[in-house]
This record gives sequence, C-alpha cells and structure tokens, in this order.
Amino acid sequence: MSKNEIPPINQNFLENVSEVLARARTNAKTAVNLAMVYAYYEIGRMIVEEEQHGQNRAAYGKQILQELSKYLSEKFGKGFSTTNLKQMRQFYTVYLQDQISQTLSDQFKNLPAVSTGRKFYLSWSHYLKLMRIENIDERHFYEIESIKNDWSLAELKRQYGSSLYERLALSTDKDKVYRLALEGQKVETAEDAVKDPYVLEFLGLKELPEYSESELESRIIDHLQQFLLELGTGFAFIGRQVRFTFDEEHFMVDLVFYNRLLRCFVLFDLKIGELKHQDIGQMQMYVHYYDRKVKLSDENPTIGIILCSDKNNAVVEMTLPEDNTQIFASKYETVLPSKEALQKLLEEQMADENGGEDDETTI
Repeated sequence: MSKNEIPPINQNFLENVSEVLARARTNAKTAVNLAMVYAYYEIGRMIVEEEQHGQNRAAYGKQILQELSKYLSEKFGKGFSTTNLKQMRQFYTVYLQDQISQTLSDQFKNLPAVSTGRKFYLSWSHYLKLMRIENIDERHFYEIESIKNDWSLAELKRQYGSSLYERLALSTDKDKVYRLALEGQKVETAEDAVKDPYVLEFLGLKELPEYSESELESRIIDHLQQFLLELGTGFAFIGRQVRFTFDEEHFMVDLVFYNRLLRCFVLFDLKIGELKHQDIGQMQMYVHYYDRKVKLSDENPTIGIILCSDKNNAVVEMTLPEDNTQIFASKYETVLPSKEALQKLLEEQMADENGGEDDETTI
C-alpha cells in the first residue's frame, strides 16, 4: 500500500459504532414506552377522580370519556379513543392497590413510582395483556417472568396461552406455588427445571397423521429458540445426537443442554410412544456416563428428561429409586392445553393438600 493510499475502514469499527447507536435507540424507545405507561396510569387516575364528581356517575363518566377523547385527539392525534381511555381507567383501578416483589423493585431503584409506591417495568402492550388476567397471583407471576426474562409481547402471550403458571404450579408443592407469585420461577433444584407437560404446539406436529422420533427431533432443532423458551431460564443448547462410546459400543443422546443456573448437563431422550421401563434404564445409563466421564468435579449431577407422548406414572415410580433427583419423565403436548382444565386440576390439587393438612391437625 502506497503512502497516499487510504486504508480500508475496519469492519469491526463500523459494526461497533452501529451497535452503540442501535443500543441507544432501544434504550430511548424503552424509556419513552415506560414514560407513557406512567402517563396512562395518571390519566386513568384523573378520569376516576373526575367521574366521582358527578351525581349520575354512569352518564357523567360516559360524557367525560367522549369529551376527553375528542379534546386529546384534536390536540395529540391518534391513540385517545374512548376505548383506549377506558383501558387507562381500568389500568389505574387494577394497579391502584397492587404491589409485586420488593426484591424486584430493588433491582430497578432508579425507576419512578406512583403515589402507592408501585413501579412499572414493561410496555403498555404488556400491561394491556396482564391486566386482563383476573387471578392476582397469576398476573404477578407473568409480570415478574416478563421482566426477568425480557419477554416480548408475543412471548408473554405464548407463555400465557400455554398455561405456564398452571403447569409449574401442578409440578411443585404448595409452598412453591405461593412463591411463584412473589418471585416468579426460581430454578434452584433439578425439580424446578422440569415441566410436566411440555407444550410443543409450535412444532406443528398435530397437522401430521404420524411422525417419527427423528422428525420430532428435527422440528425441535428447527424451532430451537421457541423450544428454549419452553424449557425456561438458564438453558443453553450443546448438541443433537451427541455420541459417546464405552466397551466398544456407541450410544447417542438425542439432545444435550446445559443449565447455567444449576451448573449441570441436561439430557433429553425423545419417545413418540408410551414410556417403557427400558427407556428409563437407558436414560439412567446416559446420566451415569455423563456424571462419571463428562461433568467436571465442581459441576452438579446430570439431569435426564425422557420426553414422551404418554406415560404410566406407576411404571416411572417403580422403576426409579425413591430418592431420585436426576431422572424425570415428562409428557409433551402438540396442542395448547385447556387453561380451564389445568386450573381445575390445580384447584383440586390445592384442595387435596389442604385437606391432608387438616387431617393431620385433627389427629
């Protein structure tokens, strides 16, 4: 290169500058969205207080919304229909006496708070979805999980549609159900990382008259981001059909993940039919191999999950040791579950546990 020749611009330099601008725009957009959420809460408060001044509150409230909508629309443009103003009023009434985990609030000390001390962390679109959830504990759970995992609105809708709250509640004990509303999903033990069932409607398998285990695996890989979202917090993909060999025999693990919160490998074996005790024995061998040959000394024991379309819980219980904390069998569903059916199951489970406690107290 001659002295007068200008060297080419470093591509990394261009990308780094672009990243700074993109990040700044994202932060600015987030700040604007949050500012509007607080503004809508305040508008809702003002509407409610103004409505209380009228003798015929229903008629006066309707008139307020109509005149306010006309006034704001002329001054600020779109976004202030009577329907939108009703949503702002509902937003205020829903969150007036509503609080979520103080621990979460401490993580966002710089955010402003309304007069009750309540802070808002998500976009207006998120809160439009959340405030339609009648169960307060369930609403808190989805708000906390959206904040912790940075869920988009589409991801929030998908997790709600898949009844994540009910599925986690059914998979845990009563004390942890109460913690879901306070802290969201906490992954501290192997049991915390396992769902039953897993909902895989995004794979499109219901449209197929039949499919193989390899087809199931391929579709999971093709929709890996959605599968990771369904798995939950902390999972990282390692590989598919991961081979290991001992005693001159080759074995393949269908899917291998690592959970950074539990600091352990998580192995998946896919079964399209009913689970058999031989399948459990095979997973036990996989887990033992990883514990003895793959994991590091400072890592935690490997988790094995057999994902099957059907299972007999009695077979699972009799095959596994009573103190089992590593091997799990979970069903997968190819369609979104009935939220009403899961809610009924959860209510029955809670009633059974409460009844059991009452019996013990009586004795």
